[in-house]
Amino acid sequence: MKSILGIGNALTDILAVLPDDSLLNTYHLPKGSMQHVDMETGDKIWAALKPLGVKYVAGGSAANTITCTAIFGMPSSFIGKIGDDELGLLFKSDQEQYGVKSMLFKSEHSSGRSMVFVSGGNAERTFAVYLGAALDLVPEDLKLEYFEGHDYFHIEGYLVQNQALIRRAVELAHEAGCLISLDMASYNVVESNNAFLHDIVEKYVDIVFANETESRAFTKIDDPRKALDEIAKLCSIAVVKVGKDGSWVKSGDEVHFIPVWPADTIDATGAGDTYAAGFLYAHALGMPLDVCGKVGSIIAAKVVEVIGTKIDIPRWKAAKAEIRELIEQNGK
Repeated sequence: MKSILGIGNALTDILAVLPDDSLLNTYHLPKGSMQHVDMETGDKIWAALKPLGVKYVAGGSAANTITCTAIFGMPSSFIGKIGDDELGLLFKSDQEQYGVKSMLFKSEHSSGRSMVFVSGGNAERTFAVYLGAALDLVPEDLKLEYFEGHDYFHIEGYLVQNQALIRRAVELAHEAGCLISLDMASYNVVESNNAFLHDIVEKYVDIVFANETESRAFTKIDDPRKALDEIAKLCSIAVVKVGKDGSWVKSGDEVHFIPVWPADTIDATGAGDTYAAGFLYAHALGMPLDVCGKVGSIIAAKVVEVIGTKIDIPRWKAAKAEIRELIEQNGK
């Protein structure tokens, strides 16, 4: 089985379901937004959440993807930076539990955390993120030997604000012969790093994952189908996800629309991360482009049925059975 290496912010998700919007208002967090907070504010919010009952889950976009590829059976590794603290230990042990080979550097700052508030009837998510130690990952931490022997290298877009780190990472991955995938992660990150992203996608990236708003920010084109064409000019495979409507995938002249897989959605956290994992897993098996998209869609449908980014065992079993059937239909 082909192997994968990911790099990203090593964050622990602290999940809380809010009874109302009062806590969001207290800390000036617009519903549905993602706000970066300093350590002091992060500690205050964490203290305010504890009485509500919180769930701690190792997260971060690339880490979520790599955990899923490990569960699929791909040899999976992850590079990140944590603090010497309780949340850092939790992150490390969570990755080990799922069979991820972690390369976690230590920082003097406390471990990063993403406080996720789920509120309202439509389970809208609001994020308050303290990156902490994750921000301290630097180009000098990376060595060619970490990349060698891996078939895929996966980057989360949230890291792109550290341009020197990402450039070093893609150069080393390219030198090691990895197929490079990028999840654009957030439209505001794309907007503020557009020229840099175009440069690395054109020079190094083979597979691009974007959602509708990210594809619009990257291409300045409103229509996701047309944005797909524009992205596909720069890389081997372009994927544009259109939420509950499904996804578009394109490679060369080959284009497919992938319908969304049926699900009882309660929380969309992690849907894009798991879609990428399913797509890359199927790609590693040599599956056709449309099957890669369908496998991504199947596993994304399972994560939206749970609070947070960790799919439970019954849903994993169901997903693997559905994916096995799909793959068998395609003669593998």
